[in-house]
Amino acid sequence: MTETKTKKEITFEDFKTEVLNDYKIARISRECSLLGRKEVLTGKAKFGIFGDGKEVPQLAMAKAFQNGDFRSGYYRDQTFMMAIGQMTIEQFFAGLYGHTDLDFDPMSAGRQMGGHFATHSLDENGNWKDLTKQKNSSADISPTAGQMPRLLGLAQASKIFRNVKGLENLTQFSKQGNEVAWGTIGNASTSEGLFFETINAAGVLQVPMVMSVWDDEYGISVHAKYQTTKENISEILKGFQRDEENDGYEILRVKGWDYPSLVSTYEKASEITREQHVPVLIHVQELTQPQGHSTSGSHERYKNAERLAWEAEFDCVAQMRNWLIENNLATAEELDEIDEASKKEVLEGKKVAWNNFTNPIKEERSELVNLLNSITVSSDNKVFIEKYANDLASIKEPIRKDIITTARKVLRLVINENGKETLANWIKNYIEKIQPKFSSHLFSQSQNNISSVTEVKPNYNETSEEVDARLVLRDNFDAIFSKYPEALIFGEDSGNIGDVNQGLEGMQEKYGELRVADAGIREATILGQGIGMAMRGLRPIAEIQYLDYLLYAIQIMSDDLATLQYRTCGRQKAPLIIRTRGHRLEGIWHSGSPMGMIINAIRGIHVLVPRNMTKAAGFYNTLLETDEPALVVECLNGYRLKEKMPTNLGEFKTPIGVVETIKTGSDITVVSYGSTLRIVEQAAKELLEIGIDVEIIDAQSLLPFDINHDCVKSIAKTNRLLVVDEDVPGGASAYILQQIIDEQNAYQYLDSKPQTLASKAHRPAYGTDGDYFSKPSVEDVFEKIYAIMHEAKPNRFTKLY
Repeated sequence: MTETKTKKEITFEDFKTEVLNDYKIARISRECSLLGRKEVLTGKAKFGIFGDGKEVPQLAMAKAFQNGDFRSGYYRDQTFMMAIGQMTIEQFFAGLYGHTDLDFDPMSAGRQMGGHFATHSLDENGNWKDLTKQKNSSADISPTAGQMPRLLGLAQASKIFRNVKGLENLTQFSKQGNEVAWGTIGNASTSEGLFFETINAAGVLQVPMVMSVWDDEYGISVHAKYQTTKENISEILKGFQRDEENDGYEILRVKGWDYPSLVSTYEKASEITREQHVPVLIHVQELTQPQGHSTSGSHERYKNAERLAWEAEFDCVAQMRNWLIENNLATAEELDEIDEASKKEVLEGKKVAWNNFTNPIKEERSELVNLLNSITVSSDNKVFIEKYANDLASIKEPIRKDIITTARKVLRLVINENGKETLANWIKNYIEKIQPKFSSHLFSQSQNNISSVTEVKPNYNETSEEVDARLVLRDNFDAIFSKYPEALIFGEDSGNIGDVNQGLEGMQEKYGELRVADAGIREATILGQGIGMAMRGLRPIAEIQYLDYLLYAIQIMSDDLATLQYRTCGRQKAPLIIRTRGHRLEGIWHSGSPMGMIINAIRGIHVLVPRNMTKAAGFYNTLLETDEPALVVECLNGYRLKEKMPTNLGEFKTPIGVVETIKTGSDITVVSYGSTLRIVEQAAKELLEIGIDVEIIDAQSLLPFDINHDCVKSIAKTNRLLVVDEDVPGGASAYILQQIIDEQNAYQYLDSKPQTLASKAHRPAYGTDGDYFSKPSVEDVFEKIYAIMHEAKPNRFTKLY
């Protein structure tokens, strides 16, 4: 298959060859959709969602798409991927079958259903490729409009590369900021808030973004009249149209079946946005969806006969065929030949993909069947084992679940026989070999992951003075921006006033409005800016003003950023740093401790909880030497506390996943983090006065937690454990307890029940009294530990209540 091309000067014959090649790509894509649906309905694939009805506008988009450009789209863009030469027929079906080998399904190695497309930004070692020499597609996600925030960042990166000095050496990421970010979305998904938030932000930022809305009048079965005011997204966005006095969008409309108008429209959009960095919205209207939304249902259930007849007539591929004939570019017979050849090519490609998918599994099946047959010779359960082997061998199209479940069931039959060890070893080896196909790359496996960074402690000298802790952060950020020209920070109030706690005081004046920037009140797209820019080689720090506000962006963090390395099997990354602040402030909405919710939603992102600003600054320094995303939660009530100013700003590094013992003791181990540690430290002082010696461990990071298992070493000495946290009961404290008891096997050293002390189940009430009665206090910690010691030594510690 030849990718679609355009030329400045072209002969009629060249033009004819080009448009006929485009038609062939459209026909191949359509045949893939039709045959793909059959593969689902026959059970060979689990689910299918296809790009039929959207082929022709995607051909036009591909013509305007240049090397270095990025796509951030949704799951109907298969024709586009074929047209830019980034997906073959075999790869299309490999994705449909869920082939777990990147060589066959380069989009996700079977980790996402078909229709989710990606190119490789990284080589097999996790190192950046030259993104300017290839056509790029950021990895798709299914959540509707979830691709929008990332699109904003992909576009903003070009603005940064064009306008910020010091990035000239990053030539593998940009050529003077000439790259365009191309977004695609279905018309119904424009109802999502993420769409409107991104559209507004891109208009404010004036970034090179082309947003295509594929409009087929439906969202699954729901008509546009229930989706969009006036049933027309470009109509209601007319206020975004730029004019002589105001920046904004260039808004274009085009019919999705009109091939020459589509080509002209996309060329115009590319020229405007590439040269002027003006965002463009293309409303592609009158599209169809010939097979309905997906393989889960038929559109005949909700479209009337008149609509179905219109769709048959104005199908974009059929209309392109008519246009070719009417303009004497091809005869009906020539196009019939292309149709027939395309159908045959797709059928052959499907067969190849299916054989590539099934043959390794069948080989694994044969290996186990042979092993089981050898075991039966000396087994008392020969009859039963033979049945398992025969049943497995008789499965026409086995999957790996069939193989491993058979092996594990047979193991029970030979548990006391000679064949047990052989079979057990086979099972262990098989799982060790196969499990990574489904579980690898949640985090970076490159040489730049967090384990590659060595701790560097902050240095002090005799003249090091105690200062407000926010100055440690400020001066460390100054060192970071000086050291890393690709580093930038943005968020609500981050720029002009230097953030709400003055941790960025003076930084915008020194480094400019593009590197230290204010952003609107729009947390999801602040995250999206960071994700997109990080995917293009910059080192963004996205600031969310308070931890509670992170919930506006938790879906993007969870579904996009946290899964990126995983869903591309290590071939894309976004080493974004998310900066926020939380803990120990009064009130429901600024209390900042929903940690259990966060750590269980964003596996794939490191969650760091420094107890002071020096530790926080050290985390930023560490992260900038790694290629992994992280959330850093600064302590809200720590900015005005006094800390010594280190002399090695920008160089000291806080280790990730390593706890710190901040007070040794012999009676009980208390594990906590963040601002709550100060409560624990005060309680420990008061407990020491009555003879209870507490060992205090600062978790420092929750994801990962205590990779060296230092907590269990402490418990082996104290034989008691209390986890103190200001999240709700069962939140982060339960997670920490599980890590210590389950993962570190601390139960064997405990002489008392391990316990947690958390906040009340509600959000904190307002005011200092509200804080006291909602969250653990010094007295709560004191009495909890005292009660544990009373149970252990009742004669020494008389019961309080």
